[in-house]
Amino acid sequence: MALMIDKVDPNGAEPWFGWALAARDARVWRRPGAAVVACPGLAHWDRLAMSGEPDALAGLLRTVYTEIDGDFRPFGSEELVTAVVARMPELEVSARFAWMETTDPLGPGGTERSVGGTGRPAGGAEGAAGDAERPTGDAGRSAGGTQRAAWLAEDAWPEVTALIESDFPESYARPGGLDVRRWAGIRDDDGTLLAVAAEAWSSAEIGFVAGVATRADARGRGLAAALCTFVTNEQLAAPDRTRVALIVDYSNVAAVSAYTRMGLKRRPVAAARRR
Repeated sequence: MALMIDKVDPNGAEPWFGWALAARDARVWRRPGAAVVACPGLAHWDRLAMSGEPDALAGLLRTVYTEIDGDFRPFGSEELVTAVVARMPELEVSARFAWMETTDPLGPGGTERSVGGTGRPAGGAEGAAGDAERPTGDAGRSAGGTQRAAWLAEDAWPEVTALIESDFPESYARPGGLDVRRWAGIRDDDGTLLAVAAEAWSSAEIGFVAGVATRADARGRGLAAALCTFVTNEQLAAPDRTRVALIVDYSNVAAVSAYTRMGLKRRPVAAARRR
């Protein structure tokens, strides 16, 4: 039976597929038992979001690859991507990571202690360093001696860029980037920007958090958690918004655990690439 992709429920088992359907310049291919959505520049990568049966998807992907240019990467649940790759020797799994999401507002005290580890930011898709600095501390309020989280005006974007380049150069989200919509930040009492986070690549139903970064000398004070809470809750308040998500390296156990303590639920996802 053909998939009725025009009736995909973004709240269902594959919310990332509904997210992809709503992306800028999305192109759709379908056949009985399979659907693929090509999304250029969705959360940094050119993606091929998949839904359906592995055998049907393998055949459809071969057709899609004859009709598109560029390094588009199949994307979906970890189980589905692994099954499709097993049927397509020309592909290999390139990354396994976590789609983390919430349908409910995040409250104060979602996490109460520092994550620890090497200080490496939580990773994003395809093995790059990604978009979520380790959330720590008080998730509801900024730490003592700092201002509360707030949206930043565009004239603050050069400060955001400087912070990211200094403390999180691997970030997928950058001020002025395609579909990177707005930035929130926390400042010290003297006005120094200490931490930032963005809304980026959101659809009407699914908000997305990216570019979470904290100055190295301000970590461990709860700033990332406060920003994630603020940006998440602000997005959930939008009309028709059903959930907010982010992507983090599945192998980064500390970051996944921290986001879980904040109230986000984890779904294993993966990506593949052509050999």
